[in-house]
Amino acid sequence: MTTYALPVPSASGSLDSYIQTVNRFPILSQSEETELARRFRDHEDLDAARQLIVSHLRVVVSIARGYMGYGLPQADLIQEGNIGLMKAVKRFDPERGVRLVSFAVHWIRAEMHEFILRNWRIVKIATTKAQRKLFFNLRSMKPGLDTLGSEEVRSMAKQLGVKNEEVVEMETRLGGRDVPLEPANDDGEESYAPIAFLADPAAEPDRVLENKQSALLQSEGLQKALASLDERSRRIVEARWLRESDQATLHDLADEFGVSAERIRQIENKAMQKMRGIIGAAA
Repeated sequence: MTTYALPVPSASGSLDSYIQTVNRFPILSQSEETELARRFRDHEDLDAARQLIVSHLRVVVSIARGYMGYGLPQADLIQEGNIGLMKAVKRFDPERGVRLVSFAVHWIRAEMHEFILRNWRIVKIATTKAQRKLFFNLRSMKPGLDTLGSEEVRSMAKQLGVKNEEVVEMETRLGGRDVPLEPANDDGEESYAPIAFLADPAAEPDRVLENKQSALLQSEGLQKALASLDERSRRIVEARWLRESDQATLHDLADEFGVSAERIRQIENKAMQKMRGIIGAAA
């Protein structure tokens, strides 16, 4: 996919300021949205794409709030969600009669899921297959939105082969509110589920992410992987993902090393890829 250098606001600075900024962008009417989408599709009008993106940045912020229970920086979740929004704009077909927000939610969540996996996989997810299964399936297995009762906790723990305490702990971590895949249909218009516009049901993000959990992660392997990094890369990984609290953001580390937040992200991704290769080889 081609990456467009669109002048959209960045969440790597003051998060409160960013949220205030994106909430000031006007919401497009359906006719305006359709016209802009056609301009982008037919004429590769990047200004039209920019308008579609900035008018939906508030949606990304709203979805990111639902993932605060994972313990990852909200600004980084928003940045990843924005990438998903851009992918959605790229693939959006205005002739299908569905609003962009309904289509984009899937892509936004997919990028956030991938980001969570990328950063919990090495450090935060427990090492057993059953616990990783619990991580991805707790929400889908819950009968409702209320807190699990003691009988439900025991039943779920038995199904997944984990302790009762682990079910309770994971539910607490994932306590952020659920975000529906499509908005409430309050305007009388016909609505469609985003999955109807995707190619392969087997590529549903939850399934893809769970299937990637094949390596048995051991603490010795993590230490070996960290030792393989250069000093700067190791500092970035440790500051971002190995602290119990006060985790550094991309912007914090960019100031420390005197480079851009994007450069920190590139170093981090390269370090994570190297560590995954070492841990996978040792499994």
